[in-house]
Amino acid sequence: MPAADRTRVAWAELLTGSHAPALVLVCLGVWLHAADSLVVATMMPAMIADVGGAALVGWTVALYEIGSIVAGAASGLMALRFGIRIPMAAAAVVFAAGCAISAGAPSMPVVLLGRLLQGLGGGGLMALSFVAVSLLFPIRLIPRVMAAVSTLWGMSAFLGPLIGGVFVEVATWRAGFWFFALQAVGLSLWIAVGIRVPVATRRADGAARLPIVRLLVLSFGVVAVAYAGIEIDPLRTPLGVLAGGLCFLAFLRLDAAAAADRLLPHAPFDLKTPQGSALLMILCFSTATIAILVYGPLLVTRLHETSALVAGYIVALSSIGWSVMAVLVSGAPDRHDPAYIATGMAVVAASIVGFAYSVPAGPLWLIAVCAVAEGAGFGMAWTFILRRATALAPRAETERVSAAIPTVQRLGYAVGAAYVGIVANAAGFADTPGRDGAAPVAVAVFLSGLPIVALGLVAMARFVRFRPRA
Repeated sequence: MPAADRTRVAWAELLTGSHAPALVLVCLGVWLHAADSLVVATMMPAMIADVGGAALVGWTVALYEIGSIVAGAASGLMALRFGIRIPMAAAAVVFAAGCAISAGAPSMPVVLLGRLLQGLGGGGLMALSFVAVSLLFPIRLIPRVMAAVSTLWGMSAFLGPLIGGVFVEVATWRAGFWFFALQAVGLSLWIAVGIRVPVATRRADGAARLPIVRLLVLSFGVVAVAYAGIEIDPLRTPLGVLAGGLCFLAFLRLDAAAAADRLLPHAPFDLKTPQGSALLMILCFSTATIAILVYGPLLVTRLHETSALVAGYIVALSSIGWSVMAVLVSGAPDRHDPAYIATGMAVVAASIVGFAYSVPAGPLWLIAVCAVAEGAGFGMAWTFILRRATALAPRAETERVSAAIPTVQRLGYAVGAAYVGIVANAAGFADTPGRDGAAPVAVAVFLSGLPIVALGLVAMARFVRFRPRA
């Protein structure tokens, strides 16, 4: 059969045949996780105006990412022990509970409890959706499934701010959380009684245990840094940051001692190794670029008196730029990987400088250009980072490196959200809510990422210089 005919048959079988319900299941799991962050970022100005808690803005992302890291680490083991039906239905219930708690929250601390549960549920749904791809589809259809998932991820970047903006403008931000809670409840019921999925695949190896202690140590470290920024104090703030750093070092030591059960590869942030350089680069760039998601909508609405919908779409342009650029460069041969990685990361670094100028000074179109540039830089580099990191890694570490990349990315987002929370509150974000007070906060928040990006660029330069193994 000609290639074009095989393609048509594959898509027809996937979209209209017996595999269509499984495709919907996977896409719903990915959708709830992918759209959540942009919806909440768009609704954040209205949430702050209603329940207060401006000093805790960074926590809304930090706690969500902590939950996602924990859920991602647990999901593979849960799938081995119970199949995907029970864990996936449970993840949807947890996500729904988190949305319901946030929807009814009388104060920001209660919203944060909901965000933690949303991270646990959403991260579990995301991880289990990818497990489901390998379980529910024949190998020949998996590339089509992943293409559909990638398309949905790009659509979430467009629809997320629209949904958040519509609820803010037409109803309330609380209705936005209820909207996602109902979707998650429907998904859990469908998984439980309405679709046939494997109950169990195989029993997990008795040696494979959930790394509870390591995850608790890592989570406590992020919380310590976030706590340090609630109120800037000459004693408490440095101690909180120090405690977070010590927890991170303890996590690395505990993980290295775990041998076969390690979450991260050997020497995960060592510039002398290709996997260490790659993971350090990812950690630094994720930490330095989360500021636009955490504070972008709040600062843009305060400084430029625009609607939540417009501010949300400016932030979403980063995700859209990432998706578009990733598609455009996806066919490049591997010999060009170093050039794409170096160029993409340089564009991301330049976008941070652009935000530091454009967010306080405007105009809006320039902020949008910087958002597109940031996303396009990541889109240009990301696929090739994964390909090159796995190609350069020792053969025994290839799978662990692949799994570590999204984990380290989320860790960077969590640490970055806590870090910019300290910077924003030190610059007076919680104390001076008006337009005049927001401008210096915007400058400080984005410029604070430059030292971290500088370290990321050093790691990138090391990473692209390594030669592939024979």
